[in-house]
Amino acid sequence: MKFRPCIDLHEGRVKQIVGGTLTGSGAVENFVSDKDAAYYAALYRDDGLTGGHVIMLGPGNEDEAFNALRAYPGGLQVGGGINPSNAKRYLDAGASHVIVTSYVFCNGAINFRNLEMISNTVGANRLVLDLSCRRKDYSYYVVTDRWQKWTDFAICYANMQLLEKYCNEMLVHAADVEGRRNGVDEYLISILAESVNIPVTYAGGVKDMSDIEKVCRLGRGVIDLTIGSALDIFGGDIPYKEVINSPEFKQR
Repeated sequence: MKFRPCIDLHEGRVKQIVGGTLTGSGAVENFVSDKDAAYYAALYRDDGLTGGHVIMLGPGNEDEAFNALRAYPGGLQVGGGINPSNAKRYLDAGASHVIVTSYVFCNGAINFRNLEMISNTVGANRLVLDLSCRRKDYSYYVVTDRWQKWTDFAICYANMQLLEKYCNEMLVHAADVEGRRNGVDEYLISILAESVNIPVTYAGGVKDMSDIEKVCRLGRGVIDLTIGSALDIFGGDIPYKEVINSPEFKQR
């Protein structure tokens, strides 16, 4: 398992928000940083952390995203409004991968024409599919548009296998627990561990160090983990340095 750092951008600032509350009129905020995105990018660079992600939550975050990429070229992925027409700008600016959701999942369903286009444009080896999801009954479905719009695409073995040829990695925010610090979604982690053969990063709900061990165990060591609101660098209680030195994390 690998620790994947994050930088979430909202209204041009580094923030941590409660998942599922992000709408056109705002969001419930856990933390608003007085430091810019480049500061966090440099921190991750100096600590040798790779494969982290910069997520632009809505418009007005492009400049900060570019600043982070320039501070840590090759070390960060970027997502939020990415499509074939702008993807190259972010890759040229230093992104290792681009992360795509709404361009592929639109009008409540997956658009395979768009998936093939973005995969061919950037190369499958530089594409991350964001499969952030919410639970409905006993299944999880991809959600888009700030995690407010449901699709009919379920997180399951058959669907995950279907997508693997188009991308290099997957990113899954458990939107129902994201930012709440009430514990990780154990059932979702188990589904992911049984469904994929490529790197997958899970995000959402970490409350303390015991959750790291839990993700490692339930994810069979193959599901990577990102932590946001719970870290002390984002206003939480878990020491960042303790996390990155946790024995569960082995950098690939």
